[in-house]
Formats: sequence, structure tokens, C-alpha cells
Amino acid sequence: MEKKLTLNSTISAHSGWITSISTALNDFKIFATGSRDFLILIWEITQNKDSFAIVKKRLYGHSHFISDVVLSPDGKFCISSSWDSTLRLWDLKTCKTVRRFLGHKKDILSVALSSDNRLIVSGSRDSTIKLWNTLGECKDTFVEPKYTSWVSCVKFLPGEDPLILSSYWDGLIKLWKVSTNQIKSKLPGHKGYINCLAVSPDGSLCASGGKDGTVMLWDLQEEKHLYSLESGDVIASLCFSPNRYWLCASTPSGIKVWDLETKDLLEDLRLNKLNSDEEIKKDIPCIATKWTIDGSFFLTGHIDGKLRIWSLK
Repeated sequence: MEKKLTLNSTISAHSGWITSISTALNDFKIFATGSRDFLILIWEITQNKDSFAIVKKRLYGHSHFISDVVLSPDGKFCISSSWDSTLRLWDLKTCKTVRRFLGHKKDILSVALSSDNRLIVSGSRDSTIKLWNTLGECKDTFVEPKYTSWVSCVKFLPGEDPLILSSYWDGLIKLWKVSTNQIKSKLPGHKGYINCLAVSPDGSLCASGGKDGTVMLWDLQEEKHLYSLESGDVIASLCFSPNRYWLCASTPSGIKVWDLETKDLLEDLRLNKLNSDEEIKKDIPCIATKWTIDGSFFLTGHIDGKLRIWSLK
């Protein structure tokens, strides 16, 4: 019998929308959340009977909404992006900002870390993508002349010739070659702004979603559209399961989980339809999603500032 996702616990985490969740690749117990309350929280999974996780660190410094947070694989550092037009590199031992990254002229919507932890990429409402080293120095800027669409999401694609995967407010996806600062390919198809991108654990697939409610799946090797899945609502976030061929999409009307082998909708998680201790009259939109590294727990961040933990049973 196929396991189903069940709400395990609800944690009051932030006083604003939870906008981002990041896990540490090499430390199962550590994850981070960023919020519109300007705060980043570093958590440790305890799984005791009183609480699933406890706050270990609080990172203060940004002067506007946190848009994105990325933990280093060892869980010792974290990069954050904000609507205050800056990035910050944090030392999680001291909870201090090690570097501020200045250069974007408008809100930064997304940040990503290269697989070797040496480069950082950011995307902004100023229509540019910037490439940085860990010293806070901007090494390159990626932008098409006279192109004014916001950059909504950025991802690093590792390889011999690294690529930056980026999505835009006009519904376009672009692949940039880091070595030449040239566009390798453009992937059209969406009929509205794109909010999010997700790359599969093996790096072969990309999923994109946004205003049109369509999840588009792309073959990153062939750089072509494979198929689409309909969510029926605006997509805020996407994430692949680390150990199952599943894709999760959060929307204002619930969280969809698809089996990508069969393309079947496995789950349509709605808080107001659950038989739980928490009485919820209407669904509370989820903005951020992330699986724990071992695929045991599914973490969702909502606009009520609460973190919800789902387990497979």
C-alpha cells in the first residue's frame, strides 16, 4: 500500500509569511526558514514528543522581506536574499553577517549556491542576474540589452561548463553559460509570470510554475519541454522528493503531489480538509516547500507564519 502524507505537527515559527525553506545537504537535522518578518531562523530537528524541531539561531540584519535562504551543505553558513536589495552571507556559529553583497538596484527575489560553494548567483527585479564570489565581489552580470522583465528565480546547474537556470516575469526560462555570459537557450511556454523553478535530484529535469497554474517539466540535457501538469491555481513553490519520483507544488488552494512516472495526482493536501487538532475554516496558502534530505518529512511554510511538518504513513 502506498504511503500517504499526514500532518505530523504545526509550529508557530514567524510573525510574517514564510517565504523560503532550506535544508543542509550533509546534515539531516539542520534547516533554515526565511520570512516577511525580516528574520531567518535556523532549526534543529529533534523529533521528540513535545516538538519536531527547535530554533537554534536567529539571524537579524535585513531591513525588508526575506525572499530566499540557502544553507551551505555542512550547515555552517547561510546565504539570504531580500527585498532590501542585498544578499548576506552568515556565519551560523556566531550568527553574524560575514559579507553584505551590494550591487542590485531593486529587490532580490532569488539566490543560489554553486555545488562547490565558491559562487553565488542572485536574481532581481532590476532584470539582472549577478554572479558573486564569497568575498561579496560581483564577478559578472547577466542581462539582455533592453530586456526589462524581473528575474523571479535562479538555479545553478553544475557540470564542466556550469549553467545558470533562470525564470522571468514574462514567462520565459533562460539558460546562461557562466563561462561566456551568453544565453545558451530560451524555453518559452508559460502564459504568465513564473514564480519558481525546481531541479530534480539527478539534475536531469527542471520543473517550472507560476501564474498560469501549469507545471512544465523540461529535459535539461535536450533543453526541451517534456510534458505539463495542471494544478488549477497559481503555483508559489515547487520541489522534488529526494528519493521518490514525486513532484510537489504549492498553490493558494492546496498542495499537489504528483507521481512523475504515472503522472497521477497522489495528494491534494488542504489544511481545511484535515482531521487534525488544529481547526482551520479555510485553507492557508503555502509559499515554501522542502523535503528533508532523507525524504522522511515534508516541510511547508505558510502565510500565517506557521511551519507544518508532514510525514509518510
